[in-house]
Amino acid sequence: MTRKRVLGAVVPILVVMHLFLHVSLGIEGGAPDLLTLALLLAARVSGMGLAGALGFLLGLLEDAFSVLAFGASTLAMTLLGILSARTRDLFVGDSLRFFFVYFFGGKLLREAVYWIVAGEIVRDPFPASVLVDGGIAAFYVAALGTLLVYVLGGTRALR
Repeated sequence: MTRKRVLGAVVPILVVMHLFLHVSLGIEGGAPDLLTLALLLAARVSGMGLAGALGFLLGLLEDAFSVLAFGASTLAMTLLGILSARTRDLFVGDSLRFFFVYFFGGKLLREAVYWIVAGEIVRDPFPASVLVDGGIAAFYVAALGTLLVYVLGGTRALR
């Protein structure tokens, strides 16, 4: 699968699936954060500008359903998109182990930035919110993302 197919097909499918699971079915914590996974996949195959813009749009989409912390997801996803796009220049990333760590670290970074930016009314204590819940969610996203990379054709699909 080429880069255009990843950006053109897989990312929108992940966004629609995220909205279906989180908004339509209301699963929330039981469903993986597919917006972050879509951003991390797109950032790996695109440039910094496109990844930042996509992060902004996906964060704005997620913030549209937030009443108390509007803007926190937008900032977190924008920063995640920019930093994730830079990893392509810094790390070759030609193994599934790398992608597992990449997805795990990306989701954990997103949770940490969101915790910092969100107000005290919205956020739980740091150990419970970021380390425990964020760690479990990061493992969930990393396992699903690594499986998705494998199904798409391995690491060659994202070079």
